Amino acid sequence: MNAEYDFGTEAGEQTGERIVYVRPVAVTDLPQEVQTQLGGLDHLYAVHAPNGDRLALVKDRWMAFALARQNDMAPVSVH
Repeated sequence: MNAEYDFGTEAGEQTGERIVYVRPVAVTDLPQEVQTQLGGLDHLYAVHAPNGDRLALVKDRWMAFALARQNDMAPVSVH
């Protein structure tokens, strides 16, 4: 799951906000083709734009925050 992501304007650049939201996602809520690639994980973490679009799925919370910060975004946890 090492890939570069271009968050672009979808993550709030048009309003000057650079916030993304990080939340856990149950693997069972993902498409079957994604589930088969996860090797027994029960959840991942999603990075979402302010408009709700999912920008990325990563293995753990730390990685989600690091990915956001590497793209000059301010990550916020969502429960």
